[in-house]
Amino acid sequence: MSLIQGIFDSLKWLTVFGMILCLLNVAVVIRYAVPFKKDYRWIDFIPGLGAAVAVISFLYGDTSVLALLIYTSTAILFVCTGKRMFKPAKKPMSGKFRLIMVLVCVCGTIPTILALTSAGEVRYNPVSDLSKMSYSKAFAKMNERLSVEYPFGEWKKIDWNGLKNKYEPIFAKAETDHDQDAYYKALREYLFSLRDGHVKIANENLYDDNKVFKQEVGGGFGLSAIQLDNGKVLVNLVLEGSPADKSGIRLGAEIIAWDGRNAQEAYAQSSWSENPMATEGDRIYNQGRFMTRAPIGKQIRVEFKNRNESDARVATLEAYDDQYETLKKTKIKLKKEDAPLEGEMLGNGYGYVKIKYFLPGETQPDPEQILQQKLNMFLEKKVKGLIIDLRDNPGGDDNLAAQMAGHFVSEEKVFEHVSYYNRNTGKFEINRMETRIAKPTTPFFAGNIAILVNQNTVSSGEGLPLALKGLPNVKIVGFTSTNGSFGVMTAPIEFKMPEGYIVRFPDGRSLDRNLTIQGDSDYNGQGGAAPDIRIPLNEQTFTEKYVDGQDVELNYAIAALQH
Repeated sequence: MSLIQGIFDSLKWLTVFGMILCLLNVAVVIRYAVPFKKDYRWIDFIPGLGAAVAVISFLYGDTSVLALLIYTSTAILFVCTGKRMFKPAKKPMSGKFRLIMVLVCVCGTIPTILALTSAGEVRYNPVSDLSKMSYSKAFAKMNERLSVEYPFGEWKKIDWNGLKNKYEPIFAKAETDHDQDAYYKALREYLFSLRDGHVKIANENLYDDNKVFKQEVGGGFGLSAIQLDNGKVLVNLVLEGSPADKSGIRLGAEIIAWDGRNAQEAYAQSSWSENPMATEGDRIYNQGRFMTRAPIGKQIRVEFKNRNESDARVATLEAYDDQYETLKKTKIKLKKEDAPLEGEMLGNGYGYVKIKYFLPGETQPDPEQILQQKLNMFLEKKVKGLIIDLRDNPGGDDNLAAQMAGHFVSEEKVFEHVSYYNRNTGKFEINRMETRIAKPTTPFFAGNIAILVNQNTVSSGEGLPLALKGLPNVKIVGFTSTNGSFGVMTAPIEFKMPEGYIVRFPDGRSLDRNLTIQGDSDYNGQGGAAPDIRIPLNEQTFTEKYVDGQDVELNYAIAALQH
């Protein structure tokens, strides 16, 4: 599709006011470009009409980047031509004056042209201010809008009426009881039910000043757990000097019973998490992190059996304020000074690249250039294969991910089409100016590739494995699929809710070459880039990873490259 075609296609993302302004601005250009035999007085008022429409649009609430650029064009044209409203021309324009005015008008339309090249991404998507409503009415309004505009409602088979019937009475009761905490928990539970890692309360700081989070899971016992494929619950973290440590619980111990329930039941009933859990792999991992959390001061009885011991033990643990240490140690949080990309030659002759996130960094403004340097080095040294480590990659820029994918494809491949809800038609439509193509680029790596992923490979981090999955020389390796949250967040759906909460949702779908939703988890909690080689989480791999400290995923990747 040509740029001109794309610009015309982008007109569909304009509001009615935006369309009127574009037509009026084009009329102004034509007025000076075409040498009419007769000057019509009413034409002189078009720039003023455009300015009035721009003001009305602004007051209506459209302050999107798209609108602001069109307003800029309108203002330029009004300043340059508006005087003719008050002082009509007494004689026809000379050729020289006409040429000058045409150039001025064309320059004035440049902001609009720029706007239309990215109209879908910077389109008007109004914030719903529900902050003055009651809890139940604000919820109902939010649910109503999402039932139409949320990109994955049909994909996830969300029963919006069912959610309304379930949660509206809960919000109403919190409102009647003046219970802000109950309101917050209901809001959070509703958001988590969508199983989308991009859904969030944007202004909550869980670890800093969240009273409910602190009351519910602010206490730790000094351990964390994870469930094996066979259902066993094993301890994968013990903090030195903690109640768990002092009670004799050791790394690798099996939890048999926890707080009056068997371990499997306690594990399954754990519901808290920092973010919505999109896939089953993400849910299972996070349940182990939060099963071992409780209100500060709570005592629980735990039955456990340490490795290499025949008899089970029983201990009583008391939750203490550990400043969320077990949570922080079991979920990597990147620092702003972390370089986005690192790479090295491994001693066994394989190349290794760790991509921490898909954005420029403080010390690495062009990670794509760093990738080129690493690939050139690997090609020069004739590496036996390449390992791309995307574990715990939180995402970033899809354009950068598509650009990097170009080093590993021999022919053009669709990275993604993007679809948004069109407020004019009431349907989801493809934004053709935002189609991303992975184009072959140098240096090209044609050797065998293993891509490491986990449940914390999120958003743009999922794009590279999704783009390369299925290539004959590529294997995706991991215990779980990626996070299953690949939705687009260009102009998020946003709500201002009672009690000051700001809630955001993805506004776009990523589609594959067949125009099918890709990456986001479905109604079964299945999604993301699934491993071609799924590593079993059994006693052996658990011991290797958590007790012996081996990089199990890396070892599996190397084994995959050797075959």
